[in-house]
Amino acid sequence: MQRRHLLQALGASALGVASASVLAAPRAQDVRFLLVFLRGGYDCASLLVPTASSYYYETRPNIAIARPGQDGGALALTPDWGLHPALADSMLPLYQKSQLAFVPFAGTDDLSRSHFDTQDSMELGQPVGGRRDYRSGFLNRLVAELAAPAAGAAATPQPMAFTSTLPLVLRGAVDVPNTLLSAVAGRSGVDARQAQLIESMYRGTPLATPVAEGFATREEVARTMQGEMEAASRNALSTKGFEGTARRMARLMQTRYQLGFVDVGGWDTHVAQGAATGALANRFEELGRGLAGFADEMGPAWKSTVVVVVSEFGRTFRENGNRGTDHGHGTVFWVLGGGVNGGRIAGEQQALSATTLFQNRDYPVLNDYRSVLGGLFARMYGLNAAAVARVFPGAKAADLRLA
Repeated sequence: MQRRHLLQALGASALGVASASVLAAPRAQDVRFLLVFLRGGYDCASLLVPTASSYYYETRPNIAIARPGQDGGALALTPDWGLHPALADSMLPLYQKSQLAFVPFAGTDDLSRSHFDTQDSMELGQPVGGRRDYRSGFLNRLVAELAAPAAGAAATPQPMAFTSTLPLVLRGAVDVPNTLLSAVAGRSGVDARQAQLIESMYRGTPLATPVAEGFATREEVARTMQGEMEAASRNALSTKGFEGTARRMARLMQTRYQLGFVDVGGWDTHVAQGAATGALANRFEELGRGLAGFADEMGPAWKSTVVVVVSEFGRTFRENGNRGTDHGHGTVFWVLGGGVNGGRIAGEQQALSATTLFQNRDYPVLNDYRSVLGGLFARMYGLNAAAVARVFPGAKAADLRLA
């Protein structure tokens, strides 16, 4: 008798409350899981807006999302939280159908605040502080765990990376294919026309040299910042055209692949990120439309699909001098799917004020990503504590009842 059949036969009578997640195991063959990695550290305080925090509005005079009911205001989710208005047509309907939950104060203990180091750290899924082993990422170890005879799954989920190269999270003992479904990359340029006009006004005057040097310095800084912001994306696809990619991913995950990964870049917003409208709002709208398209394209399979959206870290709580935000710490995870226990803000939380920020600048991490994902995988696939520990060494699953 396979393990899953044994569990079905036992039912709930003898296993009690602690077995609730295990009884979800028979769905393993049909479950779909997609991990979406937002490379660049997106500004979670613009996505899930802490509308109850007056400090949020004090420290973001130019980029805060207004309170619900005001022009360009957040979409009310709870008395404490609101959603960026760019997601009104895509994510809000899923939240209202209880198919979308957010986990704030999520992330890793990695404090390097380096895009690359933290992305690697998260994809490896290993304890912070130990020697890194680059031979396997946590999704590859998950697939290996589900393929083990002890897992008892009727069929091992077939993985696929929808990326140009195999990401670290899917490297390991199990062979995983990868394919890039879209190479579309949109980017905004820097318009120098006004700078040239101003320079011409001062030409032939004592201020000509300092004005020209000022614009040259600004241009150099802008090029440097843009280079850093693009590098943080690690060649991930842009949100532009993401809907088409997401729908193609859905068609493949309906029939051939049950576990997927895709990364989306362009979230490193040091400069002019905007508020209700602007650069970041456009990315939210495009990403949300893509995720909604994925849900639509999955059809009946959506009811057994879970999508988790993560990023390597959040951004500073206060806006910087360039009306953007810098590298932070805690972030917000999105968890969506037809069977998700959504319509709520999940996990440990705290009020946001001047005294509760981490190191006086960031969201704290109260919900470790390894524990959150470990608990989710336990519910989805029926993994016991030992199996979760093999996927995330040293981690203990936290059951947030997300699925």
